[in-house]
Amino acid sequence: MAEQANPFESLQEQIDDASAHLDVADDVRERLKHPERVLELNLSVELDDGSLERFRAFRSEFNGDRGPYKGGIRYHPGVTRDEVKALSGWMVYKCAVVDIPYGGGKGGIVVDPSDYSAAEVERLTRSFAEELRPFIGEDKDIPAPDVNTGQREMNWIKDTYETLENTTEPGVVTGKSLESGGSEGRVEATGRSTMLTAREAFEYLDRDIEGASVAVQGYGNAGHIAAYLIEDLGANVVAVSDSSGAVYAEDGLDAREVKEHKNETGSVTGYDGADEEFSNEDLLTLDVDLLVPAALENAIDGDLARDVRADVIVEAANGPLTPEADDVLTEADVHVFPDILANAGGVTVSYFEWVQNRQRFYWTEERVNEELERHIVSAFDDLTECYESLDLPNFRTAAYVVAIQRVIDAFTDGGTWP
Repeated sequence: MAEQANPFESLQEQIDDASAHLDVADDVRERLKHPERVLELNLSVELDDGSLERFRAFRSEFNGDRGPYKGGIRYHPGVTRDEVKALSGWMVYKCAVVDIPYGGGKGGIVVDPSDYSAAEVERLTRSFAEELRPFIGEDKDIPAPDVNTGQREMNWIKDTYETLENTTEPGVVTGKSLESGGSEGRVEATGRSTMLTAREAFEYLDRDIEGASVAVQGYGNAGHIAAYLIEDLGANVVAVSDSSGAVYAEDGLDAREVKEHKNETGSVTGYDGADEEFSNEDLLTLDVDLLVPAALENAIDGDLARDVRADVIVEAANGPLTPEADDVLTEADVHVFPDILANAGGVTVSYFEWVQNRQRFYWTEERVNEELERHIVSAFDDLTECYESLDLPNFRTAAYVVAIQRVIDAFTDGGTWP
């Protein structure tokens, strides 16, 4: 694979591409391409052996025109300042495309949490929460889980914030456990929105998802849930992968069984029901009806895109295609349904959690799933209407046109001060 694209530059290029189809002044467009602030930290944490270790951490608040900053916190050795800036920008437009009243934020710590004990990860998380305390709050900036974080870390952040502020404010973070004020349906939300986008995409394209062949790259929370929910529609999941490699079965895998195998062994490889194993890159170029990239950004660059044989791509990951890959796939008539719609289930149900926290009234899982479906289907209809009415080159551009216009409208309505 060629040199990795800078994700922040990819975001800016996507904004430029969409803005070309809007009546937006250059100065306003420039404002939409940069975060309002970025916090960079060096966290000193005591390890179990008594030594100190320094960890770099970031929080980017990209744009708050439509509401409080919203976005996850990831723990990964590949976290960079530009990555966090890009992810916070994608969150702005993700929230706008599904029309929920948030801006965009994102955070990260440069760490592989598997190298540390639970107690060390807790001290690191609480140290980060202490530094974030002046900036976060249910009306200011609302963190959530992301790569290698989950309910546990959100519970720690909530507890640290509430203890230091001497208050009760469950809406300061989302993605918490149910006992700490979390929402039913949150764990499945990103995978569910990916499934709903795939379902709507096949219907829009007049294709039958029942019997369709599917490959899923990345078998974490979003990937495996999307896999079994798409399988429940009657599709045939023929290949899945994680960092260890990919497994393939021509007649289809059992998506839930593969996840059980991964839970037991730590990887999808070695699954008894597979016909063969190969690399992640080979999975991305399989001849399938539907490809779901559900790992990290830049999975498919311009070179690899020339070998992609899927007919439809639904992005469960953030930024899995570079702009060059988009150009190649658009030229090849591959239909790409973008991350800012497909994986917006997580932030949408986070919004539901925030609403429930503020009202102190909690919904059933059935209501959560019904409201999520309503939001995703409505957003999909807005996207395809924009795609057709403006004769746009691809669905990503349509999603950004819808989202950017909503952000511009909020900015214009609010005026400029001072």
